[in-house]
Amino acid sequence: MDSSNAFASLATFKLPSPCRLLASACCPDKDLVVLIARLGGRDRISLWKLQGSRKWEVDIATDDVPATVASLVWHPDGQTIAVVHESGRITMHSVQDGRTERSLSINSCQGAQTVPKVVGAWWFPGLSESTTDVIPDIFKRNGVKTGSALSILKILPLLDPLKETSRYVTATDLFAFQGTQIRSTRKTSVPDVITQWPSLVPILEDISISSPDQTDENHKSGSADNLFRKTDEDSLLALADQSGGLHLFLAGTYCLGTVTLPGGHPPIFLYKHPNPPLLLFHSESPDGDFFSAGMQPMLVNVPLLGTPAVREFARLSSAARELMRYIMSVLDEMKEAWLGSASVTGAREIGKTWVESLEKRLKEEYGQEDPDAVFELTSFLVTGSMSEGLSDFILSSDQTSDRALQKWDNAITDALTKMCDYSNMRIIPALQRLHIILDEIRGWSLMSHLAPFGLNTNDIVTCLSLVERGIFVSAWLATEAKKELRTFKQFLNFIRYEMTVANMSGESQAFLDYDILEVNNYLMSGFMASQIDRWFTGSAPQFNPGDLCTSQTPKSLDDALELARTAFQDPSQTAWQPNVMRIELSQLDRNLDVLVQELAMRCQQAFAQASPATARSATVPADGAAVLTKAKELSPTPKNNCLFIRHRVIRDDNEPNGNLQYLVALLNPEGQSLLCLSRMPYDQYARVAGSFEVAILECSVDMDGDEGGDLDILDAEFFDDNVIVLVYRIKGRQGPIYVGTMNYTMLRYQRLESEEYVSGPAQKDMIVDMLQRWREGHLMGGGVPITKCRRLSACKSGSISMAVNGRVGRRVVCVLGGDGMRMEVIDMEGDEMEADAASEMEMVGA
Repeated sequence: MDSSNAFASLATFKLPSPCRLLASACCPDKDLVVLIARLGGRDRISLWKLQGSRKWEVDIATDDVPATVASLVWHPDGQTIAVVHESGRITMHSVQDGRTERSLSINSCQGAQTVPKVVGAWWFPGLSESTTDVIPDIFKRNGVKTGSALSILKILPLLDPLKETSRYVTATDLFAFQGTQIRSTRKTSVPDVITQWPSLVPILEDISISSPDQTDENHKSGSADNLFRKTDEDSLLALADQSGGLHLFLAGTYCLGTVTLPGGHPPIFLYKHPNPPLLLFHSESPDGDFFSAGMQPMLVNVPLLGTPAVREFARLSSAARELMRYIMSVLDEMKEAWLGSASVTGAREIGKTWVESLEKRLKEEYGQEDPDAVFELTSFLVTGSMSEGLSDFILSSDQTSDRALQKWDNAITDALTKMCDYSNMRIIPALQRLHIILDEIRGWSLMSHLAPFGLNTNDIVTCLSLVERGIFVSAWLATEAKKELRTFKQFLNFIRYEMTVANMSGESQAFLDYDILEVNNYLMSGFMASQIDRWFTGSAPQFNPGDLCTSQTPKSLDDALELARTAFQDPSQTAWQPNVMRIELSQLDRNLDVLVQELAMRCQQAFAQASPATARSATVPADGAAVLTKAKELSPTPKNNCLFIRHRVIRDDNEPNGNLQYLVALLNPEGQSLLCLSRMPYDQYARVAGSFEVAILECSVDMDGDEGGDLDILDAEFFDDNVIVLVYRIKGRQGPIYVGTMNYTMLRYQRLESEEYVSGPAQKDMIVDMLQRWREGHLMGGGVPITKCRRLSACKSGSISMAVNGRVGRRVVCVLGGDGMRMEVIDMEGDEMEADAASEMEMVGA
């Protein structure tokens, strides 16, 4: 070893409570690390800067059910953390403040009632294709084809943003010190049909919906997050369950379906080939022994994953989902304004309260057994003479005060104006945009090369019919709302006029400013039972808007032109026609709320049926499964003697598009610690090779000032494509503990060839054979070539856990002590002198 302090210690800090550190905890492109603490039977995740300060801490549970983190994985862009729960739920947390951006469940991919346990998670980056040899995208289309539905949506006027209902500001948000907030995950009310809709991360600007104003500093990163998403939209999140199901998610959110692996055994290691749509993996054996897995990888070919159609369809599904959610949210806001909710009094309820107060007074004070408010008001309107009870109510009731009438006027006016404006400017344009998307999906269903998506043309046509019906009913609602608002204003003018007349004295006169017919119309159709209620109650409309035209109306453009020519030649045809047939519309169902619910359900089913097409296209080649051969009985199986095993796949510089798999295992056969490494080609053609390279290292090292010493290796992780990081101590001692590096690519590997290995040996065959040849002297051993090391100051004894980040510019190692209370961060690029200089600079700056 060169020195006991060859690396710089970036930070050493004590944690407020015992924590866990997972191997995947380090952010790939930022100086951040995730720690897991447990409080009250529930896990909490916290994000820490590597210098020792905590940014945030959140509770991963949304209810009183205990939550435990099984694993976590970072999005390749470092903006999202995917937390896998033991219950099978996956939550996506923002790196900015830890809020839950989205929640996934693997049963949404396979439609199972029970959620199997997730045993592995991998998030592969998308391809960053170079465009230097093609015409640059000067119009910034972001992969959207000109003339497609999405390109049309991008140029349409922006729809008004939705009302923010999920933003809460607490005292902690206002007064806590920056970076010390502890947040609980809040459950937002999203309809199940929207939650189960396959979708990417929504980008509202792509579907012409305005984003809500972001006034909170913690939420200003929304557009920035979307920008990061666009740089890596083709990333692939893969989740493996204990039943051998491999669940695929495009960009970590859009469900691509579930691939059932051969034998039903979960993968222990998964690798996505960068160019062809191939997944290479090693599967766990039935008895849970990894060493029974084959040396050669098993292959899953996913041809549809390599086509742009998957990404295009995912975008269409996401756009349709956001439009549907927009329509449902706007409709809920309209319904709440009119009918009210558990926390809001609807405008309709104020009129009912007014009627109930009048009838109660007529019954209790004036002895009417069955009072009728409509009859009293109609008689007064027609005769100009009101009963004693009505006169007393109008002149002395709190319900007829100026303040009460103004409140009633404002509530009805706001609700009906909202219905008219929202129907014309929000719901109808959103439905028209949805019609554009569904029309393109209908075209997809007719194309033979897109048949793997399984789109049913009849289902899409049904959705289009529902959209057209929704547009008609929404326009009808806007017209009816205008009509009712007009008659309601006349009714209030009537009440105010009569109150003024009753309170006048002398010869003064009040100005009559209401229409008696309009007032009577409101009393008959809006006072007790408003027609507006029918848009939120009753059955869904079943009519076809085209069937509502009269028989005299031309059915086609040719008929209309012929009628116009006839009228032009014979002016008498334009004379007044008294007998014009009208269609009775009063009996038609018009429940827009139920119609939108049915439309959402049918659209969700259509997109959910097509989204697993990628998994349905997956095939396992005939030679794609490594044969699990019986291990040779040369020595006892290494299963119980293996302390850990690690994998890494790197690019092979000697082969174009070739890869190499490195495997390192710490064995303890017969009480002697050995570090066994192997190197072999790793791709779809690797199985034709009948050889691989191995190296055996004895866990010992030369010490400064001593002859040498045996090592007790506590943990090891591949750091990058050249270096492996080891955490160890001198055997027989409790401490100190060291962090060291070893170049695994520069070791002296020796080639092993065996005809038996061509058919795919088990891992135990290789290891048993390696140990046998090493004992016989056919394989050369040696000590562990530690290149650099550092003595840990925070972790001095006991067990440890480690997380590494070998990315250039972020090369750090985090080591957490066995008690979970102290962590040390090592800068693998700096040295002790640089750390001292940096400390002096900080002191001078302070």
